[in-house]
Amino acid sequence: MTAVLESTVDKVWYTRCPVPTASGLALNLGWLAEEFGTAGLDVGVLQDAGPELARHHYDHQLLGLFREGGNVPALAAKSEGAATRLIGLTWIDEWQSVLVRADSPITGPAGLAGATVALPGWGATRGQSFPRAMALHGFKGALSLAGLTLDDVRPVTVPSLSTEIGRDRTGGGLWPGLQAVADGAIDAVYVKGAKQAEDAARLGLRVAVDLDEHPDRRYRVNNGTPRPITVHERLLAERPELVVRFLVQTLRAADWAAGHLDELRTILARETRSGADGVLTAYRSGFHRTLHPTLDADRLDLLDRQQRFLALHGFLAGEVDVYAWAAPEVLEAAHREVAA
Repeated sequence: MTAVLESTVDKVWYTRCPVPTASGLALNLGWLAEEFGTAGLDVGVLQDAGPELARHHYDHQLLGLFREGGNVPALAAKSEGAATRLIGLTWIDEWQSVLVRADSPITGPAGLAGATVALPGWGATRGQSFPRAMALHGFKGALSLAGLTLDDVRPVTVPSLSTEIGRDRTGGGLWPGLQAVADGAIDAVYVKGAKQAEDAARLGLRVAVDLDEHPDRRYRVNNGTPRPITVHERLLAERPELVVRFLVQTLRAADWAAGHLDELRTILARETRSGADGVLTAYRSGFHRTLHPTLDADRLDLLDRQQRFLALHGFLAGEVDVYAWAAPEVLEAAHREVAA
């Protein structure tokens, strides 16, 4: 692991993935800059920083960093010794689907038996291999609906997604395997999110398995479900009030989203690097009322389910005790401040 770059908290850093997050809304609304400005601190965004800092999106070796993003990099970093604490979990259903060509005979989970499926290759690190982890767990969930397992499909390795962090880089290009399915080289691909919804429509692909439709959320556990908010443990120990301030603005933004759907969709189109159609497809009715982070037992259990899957398939250096990782006291303090 790389050394922490700061010895004191002289600047707050923030990073997120191109997905709906209440903390991302707080950033876009100017609330994070305003909040930390009252403490005399600037807010830097890793997506706007150079590669030397942006790489900490994956390893979290930056003292003043708040991160809300996929759980694969967060869990991988923790398993490799990153000094982080879990301060919140969100759950947003984001159009998790298995796509096929319009003329494919596959019409449901059972039809995947014997199919060739897209499996992104390994990335430079465990954390940067999140596209591969997502595809594996996505197909596992889809296959489980028909009593099948990963042994019942034929994985075909496809080039992985670029994992370089930056406003003009992360999330760019097609999701691994989309074009291969459109070209007829592979039968099926797992996708999620607004941009993939738009790309699928443009390529003429159709949904064979809609994981969001199943009432049991365990079938949808994946990189973004649940999505962790993490912070460096030294920041929490030395300046807990800053962590509470961050969560207060995150909770405020989640409250704001519940009453500002049109404005929220405009921000999400920018955050997810998609258009209005993709946002409408990926984020269904009522999603704007579900952005609040929690650390309740249900979400922790679902995260534990994810870490066990990741450890089994080589994405972690070892299992992570998510219950010990959690620091619920700061979220509880933030809720008290918001209520007051």
